[in-house]
Amino acid sequence: MLSRGDLTDGEWAVLEPLLPRSNGRCGRWRDHRQVINGIIHRLSTGCQWRKLPERFGPWQTIHERHALWSADGTWEWLLQHVQAVADAAGDIDWNINIDSTSIRAHQHAAGAPIGPPPAVRSASKGAARRSGSRARALAPASVPGGDGAVGEALGRSRGGLTTKIHLSADGRCRPLSLIVTPGQRADCTQFEPVMDKIRVPRLGAGRPRRLPDSVGTDKAYSNGLIRRYLRRRGIRHVIPEKGDTRSARRRRGSDGGRPPGFDKVRYKARNTVERAINKIAQFRGVATRYDKRGYVYLGTVTAAALLIWLRS
Repeated sequence: MLSRGDLTDGEWAVLEPLLPRSNGRCGRWRDHRQVINGIIHRLSTGCQWRKLPERFGPWQTIHERHALWSADGTWEWLLQHVQAVADAAGDIDWNINIDSTSIRAHQHAAGAPIGPPPAVRSASKGAARRSGSRARALAPASVPGGDGAVGEALGRSRGGLTTKIHLSADGRCRPLSLIVTPGQRADCTQFEPVMDKIRVPRLGAGRPRRLPDSVGTDKAYSNGLIRRYLRRRGIRHVIPEKGDTRSARRRRGSDGGRPPGFDKVRYKARNTVERAINKIAQFRGVATRYDKRGYVYLGTVTAAALLIWLRS
């Protein structure tokens, strides 16, 4: 019997061929569908792992599977495959938008052990080969090496512990790339990492698609470095100019240069990234951070994005 929120038969048919299989030498995987349904239940409710309903099986197995797939990049690889299928069908609107959102971290998210992720540290050569590019895709920002709260994407402010999710979203309100940082990190500093993490593979031959048709952001990303980054790559962009920047340019007269172009109609589409953030925040396990490790929380957010793509 399927319960509300569990994978449907159609969603399972997409994921089943992509999941790891037993090699007959290292034991058997517990039923992937049952485990993923347990992860979805925790995503939706934000409950403690040990309080998962018994119908999902041992909570230790579900927690370990989620941590393993967060460390070796399985969640990210699944997301990229679903994006590749959508792109092959012409279902991705490549007029993307970028923004961030601050997430309040529960007090239980503090106190993570110092050191690299266990799955990465103890992975065998065979496991590393199976992971392939998935493990390499988890760049230093995604897999912290244990630098206290900062290394685990936790920031401190007057409101307490916070984490910030930086993301790009396509024109249909679905996340394309995700990065987590401490909550006090400025949005503009993560623009290039978010753009560089866009990678939609081709189902056939060819390189993955990395460049969108256009990019829209708010004033937090209005600076010369970002504009030059986009111009070098030939990407059209809509970024409103800050008031102090405009005043400084006008004071310089002709030396200040021309004002940057601004398409008001295109800028109205920036609400798509806000709606994508609202979709992710529907998952209580994302809206409040309970995971101690930064890479596990990134896996939690990526799993939520995967479900958004599967159910869009």
